[in-house]
Parts: sequence; C-alpha cells; structure tokens
Amino acid sequence: MDALCRAEPRPRGPAAASPLPWARFSAWLDCVCVVTFDLELGQAMELVYPYDFRLTEKEKTSICYLSFPDSYSGGLGDTQFSFRLRQSGGQRTAHFEDDGEYNREAPLTLQREAAHYFGYVYFRQVKDSSMKRGYFQKSLVLVSRLPYVNLFQSLLQLIAPEYFDKLEPCLEAVCNEIDQWPPPAPGQTLNLPVMGVVIQVRIPSRVDKPGSSPVKQFNQENLLPAPLVLPSIHELDLFRCFQPVLIHIQMLWELMLLGEPIVVMAPSPTVSSEMVLALTSCLAPLRYCCDYRPYFTIHDSEFKEYTTRTQAPPNIVVGVTNPFFIKTLQHWPHILRVGELRMSGDLPKQVKVKKLAKLKTLDTKPGIYTSYKTFLHKDKTLIKRLLKGIQRKRPSEVQSALLRRHLLELTQSFIIPLEHYIASLMPLQRAITPWKNPPQIRPFRQEDFMKTLEHAGPQLTCVLKGDWLGLYRRFFKSPNFDGWYRQRHKEMTQKLEALHLEAICEAALPKPTECQTGSVICCWLP
Repeated sequence: MDALCRAEPRPRGPAAASPLPWARFSAWLDCVCVVTFDLELGQAMELVYPYDFRLTEKEKTSICYLSFPDSYSGGLGDTQFSFRLRQSGGQRTAHFEDDGEYNREAPLTLQREAAHYFGYVYFRQVKDSSMKRGYFQKSLVLVSRLPYVNLFQSLLQLIAPEYFDKLEPCLEAVCNEIDQWPPPAPGQTLNLPVMGVVIQVRIPSRVDKPGSSPVKQFNQENLLPAPLVLPSIHELDLFRCFQPVLIHIQMLWELMLLGEPIVVMAPSPTVSSEMVLALTSCLAPLRYCCDYRPYFTIHDSEFKEYTTRTQAPPNIVVGVTNPFFIKTLQHWPHILRVGELRMSGDLPKQVKVKKLAKLKTLDTKPGIYTSYKTFLHKDKTLIKRLLKGIQRKRPSEVQSALLRRHLLELTQSFIIPLEHYIASLMPLQRAITPWKNPPQIRPFRQEDFMKTLEHAGPQLTCVLKGDWLGLYRRFFKSPNFDGWYRQRHKEMTQKLEALHLEAICEAALPKPTECQTGSVICCWLP
C-alpha cells in the first residue's frame, strides 16, 4: 500500500493519455475535498482534487461548515455522515460527458442530480499535542451527484484512515485508481479496485423488479483476494434507523408521502443524516420529489429561508443537531427528536407522539412533536413480526428486509390505482394515424379517479383500513403527486411520439411503379 501511496500523479492536459482526463473519475465523483480546522478562520478548505475542479466560493463555504459537527461534541475518534447541498451558480463544464443514458436506465430514486451535490464525510477528531488547540480535526469529503451512500461511505472507510496517515500523495493515487473504473451502468455488476481491495457492486436498473434480491457474487475465482461485496450501493439498515419510531412508521410514511415539512433533531450528524435518508427512501419505488437535507447547520445559506416565520415552512425534510434549532424551528408542524441509535436485545424504547406546545428549548425529550392525525390505521402485524424477530435474535439485515418489504407493498398498494387510471388516459393505438398529429393524452380528473377506487382501490392489495380517499385527496396537493404525474405524462408522451413515428415509417414504405418504358421507378406513395 505504501507503494501505491507513492504513485506519481497522472499527467494533466495535453500530456495525458486520455483526451478527457478525469472523465471516468467524474462519472462517479465531482471532486474530493479536505476540510481542516484553522484557529483564525474556523473550518477551512485545505484541498480540492482534481485541482482544476471549480467550486464557487459559496459552495466551498457550505462544504466547510457541513463537513464538521455543528454543535460541541466531546467525542474523539472517527465519524461518518452525509449531506446534500444546493449547487450555486450556473451550469459548468464537467469532465464527464453525460448524454442522459444513465438517468434513462437508472431507477428514479437513484438518478444523477442536476442541481444538488451529495457530500459523504469522514471526520476525525483525536488528541494531538503538536496542534495549537491540542486536537487534530479534519474531514475527507467525497462530492458526487450520485446518491450512493453505502458505496461512498464504504470507500471512505478504506481511504480516509490511509489518507490521514500519508496525506496528499495517497489521495492522488486513489483518485487515479477511481479514474480507471468503468462508469456506473444500470443493470451491471462492477468490480472497482482501490488500494488493493476490489469493491463489487451491482448498479440497480429501472427494469429491476422492486424488492428483488441484492447483488450476487460472481467471477470471484479470478479475484484474489476475495472482493468486498456490497449488497446494495444505497440501501441503509432501515431497522436500525427506525428502531425508536417503529410503532409510528405508518405516520412517518404518510408524512413523507404528503411531502410535509419535517425537522429531524438528532444528537449527531450521523444519526441525523441516516434518519433523513431512511425517511426519503421509505416511499420507494415512488420518488420523493421534495427537498431534503440529511444534515443542516446554522451557517447554511438557506438558514433564513427555512427559519422565517413570515411564510409557511417549505416542503423539506431537514436534519439538524444544534440545540439552537429547537427555538428557530419550533413553528414547523412536525418535529422528530431522536437520541443515539443503539441496538439492544429487546424492542428499543419507542418515542411518543406529543403536542408541539410541549417542545421545550432546553432538555427536549425524544418524541414526535406534531398534531397530525393519520388517515390509515397502524399495522400491528408488522410490529409483532419485528418483535418476534428481536426475541429470536433475527439479524438486523433480515429485520430491515421485512420493514422495507412492508413499506414497498404499502407504497405499491397506494400507487397501483393511480397507475391503472393514468394508463386509461392513453389514446387507443388505433387512434394513431400517420396522416394526423399524435392524439392528446386525456386530462387527469381527480373525481373520475376517486370513482375507480370503490372497485379497484388499494383495499385489493392492502389489509390496512382507514380513510384512503382522504389520503389521496391530500396527496393530490403535494409535490410528490406533481412529480409523479409529470414523470408519467412525459413517459406517455414519448411513447405516443414513438408509436406515431412508427406508423409514419410503416405507411411511407417505397412502392415500385412501372413507367411506360418498362423501367422501375421507386416513388413514395401513400
């Protein structure tokens, strides 16, 4: 590994072997940042690699603050967490030329972001007598537009400890290795070598069956040592994340479905970011179309926008750790306060639903502070199954699979009637003729849809009872419905245009005609 970390950096510019240096690297990451603590400046950007990647000053400032814990933490050691950052400034030139193929083939929930960066952080705080403050404090940050939290956090576990020991030359060598990786191709299993380890991952595809089994190991006989196989590039341990709120999972699913503003108050950036990402994933395969910030600080450029009381809170899930937010965000309608996540041999202590008036600035106890009343009843069967799993010491990943399957089936039961109705708005194929413009998709009429629920509603596939009609009416007002409808309407329009083009091609085949001289002339006849 020492030899690897002494590797020479790859030539740049005209001397580089590839006409587009860093093109493969940029298919995975935009850049790698190193953030340190400066006695005079506070958090400061020490390094951005590749050197020619341009972040705006606003982005650099935001990354610096988001890469360190926001409130005092006396804990020493290593911490990992994630954040999501709004891109500032206009479009910029990228090394990676994306023609949109990845987003066309990837699931909607894993598409490459156009207007946001994800930051994956490895923060180290240890005592160091050589430092003026007596502590070594530094973060290694992977910046990407891909929501591959498992992959990039696993990558950080490999490279960050080595980087803190050997510094910049090691980082350059790792980036050069990543620049040799194949691009992320949906549906493919890839072997990604880095620092003497091969990470094996499968990139999910849009055609995958929801809830299908994760990556299966393959070609391992040719890989020595055996690869580090990641079962998923993005799925978190849902059971561990949701352990203090399991009996309220129904309420949280509804709040996410409706795009309600939610604050997650947590003791650390790790708990904050994992809880927010777990919440946004619980609607899969439906895409969560609102904004979300796994970790948010008082220094963020959107701080005033989110804390103002002159307008309603935005549709966003925001994770915070600074107690100051208890006061500035107490007007938000839904606040989830959680403690440290600890796995134990029994059902973890469940937080209670409390009135917002009981939210205190000091010593706020864990709980869900809201006045929201659920439309659907709780699924007591799920809680019993999870409790039985705890008693039988069932592995956490199995418990997570049960929980993810429950949420998947719940979302599918809700969305299938919508899919059936919107499919009925598509013109019949016989209405598509080459002599006219493509027929129009009929408008979505909410009342017409509601009439279909009596005979083709979610009760056909879901045992949960409750006010499904009320839930749909509220859903129609949410950004998630707007995002779902726009996406489906776009796909249907593209399908209509393709069928229309196909009809034109079939009708315009050349037919040979014979002129008076007997020679054959090809002309286009209807």
